[in-house]
Parts: sequence; C-alpha cells; structure tokens
Amino acid sequence: MAGWYRRNGEIVTLTLHVQPGAKRSEVAGLHGGALKIRLAAPPVEGRANEALLKLVAGLFDVPLRQVELKQGGQSRHKVVAVAGSKIEPENLVKPR
Repeated sequence: MAGWYRRNGEIVTLTLHVQPGAKRSEVAGLHGGALKIRLAAPPVEGRANEALLKLVAGLFDVPLRQVELKQGGQSRHKVVAVAGSKIEPENLVKPR
C-alpha cells in the first residue's frame, strides 16, 4: 500500500503536496510521502484550495461536494478526503 493515501470504506484520504502558481494544474507524481499536485491558481484568497478540490473531484470523477479539505488550509501540505469514488488512487500516478 502507498503511504500517500488511505482507504476507509467509501472514503479515500489523500496526503498531498501542493504547488500553487504553476503553469498548469496537473498531478506531478510522488513527492516524499505525498502526491504532488501543481495548480495554476495562485495561493490568494483560497483560490488554490478551491482549484485543488475541483481538480481532485475531476480526477476521482465525483461531484465537488464529495471532496473535502481536512487539513492544511494555509499550507502546501494538505489532507483531502474523497467520498464514493470508483477510481483507484494508484491510477493517478503515471509510471515513469
């Protein structure tokens, strides 16, 4: 099992390292014990967090209301919970 996510029934909890202000929003691979996400949104007025939740909802093919920021509102290191997704977290990491 990977150290950057946990599955508990319907809920997948992700440990993320977020880099706001990137050229485009994308999954950048693993970074330490976290999944690195680049976000095009700037870290201003919660815009990066909003963009992150939308990106995660899209990656896991769930409505935005099923994605919740659990920890790290002001930090690059975040914990996000996703409910009811059929997508396996490993599928987000492209093999090198």
